[in-house]
Amino acid sequence: MPAVLVLSMAGLGLVATPAQADGPGSGTPYVVTVGDSYISGEAGRWAGSSNNSEAPADALGTHAYHDNASGTAEVIPRCHRSRSAEAYIGGGVGGLNLACSGARTTTSTGDYFKPGLDFYDNGAGRLGQAKMLQQFAATHNVKQVVVSIGGNDFNFASIVTQCVTDFLLSPSWNPDYCKDDSSVVANFTSANVTAVRGRIAGAFQNVRTAMRNAGYADNGWTLLVQTYPSPIPAGSGFRYVQSGYTRQSVGGCGFWNADADWANSTALVTINGTVRAAISQSGLSNTRLLELQSAFNGRRLCEKTVGLYEEVGLNSWTQATAVDKTEWINQIRTVTTVGSNYYLQESLHPNYWAQLATRSCVRQAYNQNRGGTCTISGTGLVNGEPRMVLN
Repeated sequence: MPAVLVLSMAGLGLVATPAQADGPGSGTPYVVTVGDSYISGEAGRWAGSSNNSEAPADALGTHAYHDNASGTAEVIPRCHRSRSAEAYIGGGVGGLNLACSGARTTTSTGDYFKPGLDFYDNGAGRLGQAKMLQQFAATHNVKQVVVSIGGNDFNFASIVTQCVTDFLLSPSWNPDYCKDDSSVVANFTSANVTAVRGRIAGAFQNVRTAMRNAGYADNGWTLLVQTYPSPIPAGSGFRYVQSGYTRQSVGGCGFWNADADWANSTALVTINGTVRAAISQSGLSNTRLLELQSAFNGRRLCEKTVGLYEEVGLNSWTQATAVDKTEWINQIRTVTTVGSNYYLQESLHPNYWAQLATRSCVRQAYNQNRGGTCTISGTGLVNGEPRMVLN
């Protein structure tokens, strides 16, 4: 029998190193977004507004919020994780959007399931966002978690509803302001601000716990906390007068001037101050701050510098000047003004333009490994996104 020639693979240098599975520090880097509607992509279907037709502003179509594997339905109904959301910064970096419109710091199981930044687990597949993050991060290389949270803990939607109701039900010669309504004021008492700050801080700590449980050292990833942008101008900045109903019936921005001033100078300042204070209270050492408070100034709902498509002489979001001439915040809708494809919950949220603008700043924050203030830096689009700068 002839001798058998045995070749040593090791001797030829051909021994393969076992592939390392994706996980902490290994594999494609990922940005994961968690939190509420201001980061999930709510209103991300619409690039501006028109009262004549949905078509001019419909940038993403009927599948805008469909985030299941086939792109035909939502994984969690009404979370509205749009395809224009800021998670998807590209450039070889993966994106995962776990945020949910309507989410608070803790999970809600009412008419619609709203996962909060906690470890909720009903044993049947419904999980809190911290638990979802933990599971994903264990098998993916998560480098940055971006969070927007706290607005719903201040009852943002109820405040807006009260302000619009007061505008519609009182005359201009005797306006009923929402800024002094007891249901609104209750959200901004010292006691409530302290309580909400504690809940937000706890949410940040839950994100850290999720990452630690997934195998990450605290210095192996960063938490980018974003503040909330101003959605409407101060009273003097509206392009519609406050007398009559035009401000709401045409513009979809039914706030009295005094309430708009209060919203910008008091409510938004208090909410964002609470978010910033919660970072310190949480004790996390790996945080960055993305300031969005003035990010959309000049493009806000009903601002004098922009308009509806029919007001600025345009007929499609694809036209070159649409990004500069139309609004970046969705109209406030009432039950009687919701069309076939509009949702009430899209009201007063950053739209397609604003989502892409924020994405640009998130990308800059990721690439430069820092926080900063996100602002408009010029006109037109760059690679399909508004021109933004992180200062």
